[in-house]
Amino acid sequence: MEVSFSEILKSNNSRSEKARLVADKIRLTKGYPWVGIYDVSEKEIKFISCAGRSEPLIPSFPKDKGLNGRAVMQRKTVIVNDIDKDEDYLLTFTNTKSEIVVPVFDKTGKQIVGTIDVEGERTNAFGDEDIKFLEDCARQIAGLWS
Repeated sequence: MEVSFSEILKSNNSRSEKARLVADKIRLTKGYPWVGIYDVSEKEIKFISCAGRSEPLIPSFPKDKGLNGRAVMQRKTVIVNDIDKDEDYLLTFTNTKSEIVVPVFDKTGKQIVGTIDVEGERTNAFGDEDIKFLEDCARQIAGLWS
């Protein structure tokens, strides 16, 4: 039986373990190579947990840097389907070709509290279906930040 996001969030696991389970559920549902979950604070974006490959090379960075920073500053999902053509990309893995970052809003829908970061190993890996899926996931996992 598949475990829901709400069951993961209600579990007695640590916050980082809940984030790992959430990332793994997202990764397995769509077959993504890597999914990371990040905290967004006033000044920085900080890695919580991931599923797929290892942890990112850069675990925290200023709030306005990288594709995570762009998603936070623009308050919307960012897709880069060829990271070699984007100067904001911060190296996570050498075989990443595409990335999508979805902001997670708090329960009021006003403040961004986290991000879902998905890396792809081919160019043009992400499209409208991924946006819809990941934005829905973001709404369902907002409780990780409350």
